[in-house]
Amino acid sequence: MSDVRYGYQPNYAAPPGSLIEEQLSGLDISARELARRCGRSPKLIAEIISGKAPIEPETALQLERVLETSAAIWLGMEANYRLFLARSKEEAGLAKHIKWAKQFPLAELSKRGLLSLEKQPAAQVRELLRFFGCGSVEACQERFNELSAVAYRHSPSFESTEASLLAWLRIGDLRAEPIEAADYDRTAFLAALKEIRGLTTESIEVFLPKVKRLCASAGVVFVLERSLSKVALSGVSRWLSPRRALIQQTARHLSNDHFWFTFFHECAHLLLHSRKSIFLDGKGLSNVAAELEAAADDWASEFLVPAQALTRFITRFSYDEDEVVEFAARQGVDPGIVVGQLQYRKVLSFSQMNHLKQRYEWAK
Repeated sequence: MSDVRYGYQPNYAAPPGSLIEEQLSGLDISARELARRCGRSPKLIAEIISGKAPIEPETALQLERVLETSAAIWLGMEANYRLFLARSKEEAGLAKHIKWAKQFPLAELSKRGLLSLEKQPAAQVRELLRFFGCGSVEACQERFNELSAVAYRHSPSFESTEASLLAWLRIGDLRAEPIEAADYDRTAFLAALKEIRGLTTESIEVFLPKVKRLCASAGVVFVLERSLSKVALSGVSRWLSPRRALIQQTARHLSNDHFWFTFFHECAHLLLHSRKSIFLDGKGLSNVAAELEAAADDWASEFLVPAQALTRFITRFSYDEDEVVEFAARQGVDPGIVVGQLQYRKVLSFSQMNHLKQRYEWAK
């Protein structure tokens, strides 16, 4: 996201009429005489001087000839004055929406360098609108309502606040913007995923840049973004445009089995399901039909560890971790992924063999 700020904003702007009055005094002529020389009505000149009427380009040219001050100066003063009036009016309006803004995780967004913490209520609202790329609170809320109604819905046990979720999704947009990616190609994406599967044995420092590069080569942007404090979410897949998709993950449980299953689950949504939906993967989320989620689960499981091979392994499994390591090596995946699959199938308890999983840490 570009570091756009608004620069110096004076708390006062003089109407161009003040300069007109000053020049009239120096020339010792009246406003009525100025109106006669410009071919304008005395009423219009009086309203321009008082700031009630704006200086139009034609009038600026006439003032240029009579008062010998550039038309560009008159129009510049006029623009600055009108902008000041608009800002002043907006300031009061924005301040009324501070309660709306406070529902978003402003401090966390500031810590990530995505907005600045402001003291004044209007400034806080303005910063949040800039973050979301919206011109007004009404436009922003309309977009949120559209997203909520069409793309996802909450289950009764929803654990993420909607405001924090919307902010996290917006971070994905911003992180994705500068990433160059080819147009989406399903065949190329499947080929990239086969190569990515072979990276599951690598450390995150090694595989992460490769995953990003391989996904981008097929038209899918991959973003790893730590969740916000009130977002209980593992990942999301969605289409930014008909030719550009996004997978955004949180590494929520900080283990490789969960990371990779989430990744391929989101890939499955892109490969198998509608481009009109946003697929959220997290506890308490119910954004799509259960059969679509089950289909994504099945695809991810099969892609990581073929069910037939895993079933054969389970029938001979004597609960020796060396067997898990050897089986994982034959499948070309990390042992932690096999442990996760065995725990999911309840062959192992969730406390068994976790030392075979790779653990991740967020940089502080």
